[in-house]
This record gives sequence, structure tokens and C-alpha cells, in this order.
Amino acid sequence: MFEFEIKASDAGSNARAATLNTPHGVIETPVFMPVGTQATVKAVDQQVLKEEINAPIILGNTYHLYLRPGIDILREAGGLHKFMNWDRALLTDSGGFQVYSISEQRKIKEDGVHFRSHIDGQRILFTPENVIDTQRAIGADIIMAFDECTPFPCTYEYADNSMGITHRWLDRCMDRMNSSEPLYGHEQALFPIVQGSTYRDLRAKSAEYIAGKDAVGNAIGGLSVGEPHEEMYEMTDLVCSILPKSKPRYLMGVGTPSNLLECIALGIDMFDCVMPTRNARNGMLFTAEGTMNMRNKKWERDFSPIDTLITPQYTKAYLRHLVMSKEYLAAQIASTHNLKFYLWLIREARKHIIEGDFLAWKNKMVSKLSNKL
Repeated sequence: MFEFEIKASDAGSNARAATLNTPHGVIETPVFMPVGTQATVKAVDQQVLKEEINAPIILGNTYHLYLRPGIDILREAGGLHKFMNWDRALLTDSGGFQVYSISEQRKIKEDGVHFRSHIDGQRILFTPENVIDTQRAIGADIIMAFDECTPFPCTYEYADNSMGITHRWLDRCMDRMNSSEPLYGHEQALFPIVQGSTYRDLRAKSAEYIAGKDAVGNAIGGLSVGEPHEEMYEMTDLVCSILPKSKPRYLMGVGTPSNLLECIALGIDMFDCVMPTRNARNGMLFTAEGTMNMRNKKWERDFSPIDTLITPQYTKAYLRHLVMSKEYLAAQIASTHNLKFYLWLIREARKHIIEGDFLAWKNKMVSKLSNKL
């Protein structure tokens, strides 16, 4: 289980096409994982995720699921797979990013993170041990180690201390994994997370520490939090040069279509981001020719398909009408479109890696993706 097999590598970059076996299916990489924060990918139901978008894996959020519906209910349901009727792979993040995002309401200490629920103000303590227990109860195939996501910018001293606590928490997470059992009859894999902000020596030190744990796969966190794209690429390239080539590499929370292609070229295998669905709910669509703001008046009488490749069945004029009318269907159509595009783009990348012309194709696509239509 969780065997990672590289099928092809690109001669002009560090891109690779691989397969990752999980208890709920084989994942072809590179892969983009739609974000299903609260046991749902917003505005997209599970049937559409499977039949139209064909997502092999989606992501759930430990922090939000812990608060609602709660771990007792998920246990009674038999885990998140059964609760949400999803029979493909699941990944859960550890809640570290959510803790980072509620900085006014939390205190980070050696034992864990003390914070208040954003729902009712309840005092909660997340520790490496109970985060692992929570993810055991959720039952995801891939679970993340508890970490501190450093803000950008931050001082060297802050990033160094944060990295240290992330490493110590990782050791505690691994101890808890080794002393506990999965609850629903399938194995779970723990991915550690590289931190270190945008300081090269800290990133290298963290990557070496994580690589030494010989985990099933490894993640890179603390990027796409406000730093320039060039710095994100620099840190990703550095970390990929240290993490083992024989293990999947997951870049957390990234990103734009261009970010995905550039980071695939650097050696990343797995991505997640709320951008395709969040932007969709605001009327922003991604296409192979660039982005479209469906609020623009220019689409009002445009009766051509939204996208002949991805969404040929609806016109631009119709979607603009739905967006301007604030109809629920606007979010559904736009979210489905953006996720189909992201999955199409990443599968095209895989195809070109296998065919041997990825770098030239990537450079051409990145140029087009920056267009505003």
C-alpha cells in the first residue's frame, strides 16, 4: 500500500509522472486535489466530482471537521468516506494552517496550540497527539503532521523557532501514529511538513530533517502565504533537491494554474488550493487561453460557449446573467468549470511529461494563462 512508482521523467526539467497507490484507489500524479473543507467541495456534489471532474482524491480539513460535525459523529458514521459518500482517496490537513489564520485567537506553546473556536468561542487545545487521533477518527488515506505555518514576512528568529517546534511536534505525531491503529480497516500514511519560511538555510535544514524520517511522502508548507512567486519557486526548488526522489512531494495550498505548471517542473507531485472554487464563486473563470471575469459587461450578449473544451453546454451570456443575479447555479457551473480545467491542465502536464515535451508545452501554456480575456 502507498507504493509510489515513477513512470516517466522530463529531460528538460525535474517534472515526473508517477502513480501513488492508496487504499481507495490509484492516483496518477501530478495531481490537483479539490478542497472539501467541511466534508464538501463548495457548490459541487460528489457525483459531479467523480463523473465530470474525475477527481481521484479530495482534501478535508481537520480543524473544521473537529468543530463540525465533530469527531463522535464521524466515528458513528464510520469515518469521512462513509459520512460524505466518497469512495475515492481522501487527504486531511492537520489544522496548522487554520491555526495560523486565526492568529488573534491562539497561543502557540510547546504542548500545542491553545485557541478559541471561531463558531462559539470554546477554548480548544490542539496537540500533535490529539491531531493524529482526530485524523484517525476522520479516516483519511493521507494525513498530515501537525505543524506551525509561519507568516510572511517573519524574522529569521521566528522562522527558526517555528521550524524547531514543527520538528518536535513531528516526532510526537510519529510516535502517536506508531502507537495507534487505524479505525476503519484501511491503512493511513502520515506526511511530514517542511517549514522554514523563505530562509534558504532553514528550508534546507528542515528538508533534511524531514527526509531523514523516511515517511511515505513529504509535504512543503508555509509557502503561498504572501511571498513573491519567485521566492516560492526558489524555496520549492531547494526543498525538492533535498527530499527523496522516490517519495511523492506535496506543495500545500498552491495555487494559480501557472504556479502548478512551474512547480511541476521543479519536481512537485501533489497540489491543493481553494482558488478554483473561491474564484468561481466570485465569477472568475480559468481557461487555457487565460482568465475571464464573468461580471464584465462584454459577456452580456456573448452567446458563444463558456469554453468549447471544458464547458461547451452553457454560454457566456447565460453564466454572466446567473452571476449578476446571484443565483446558486452560477457558483455550481463556475466551480465545476474551474475544477474541470485544473484537472484537465494537470493531466495535460502528465501527458506531456510522458511524451517528452513538457518543458516546451509548459512555457507556452504559462504565457497564455496570464491573459485576461
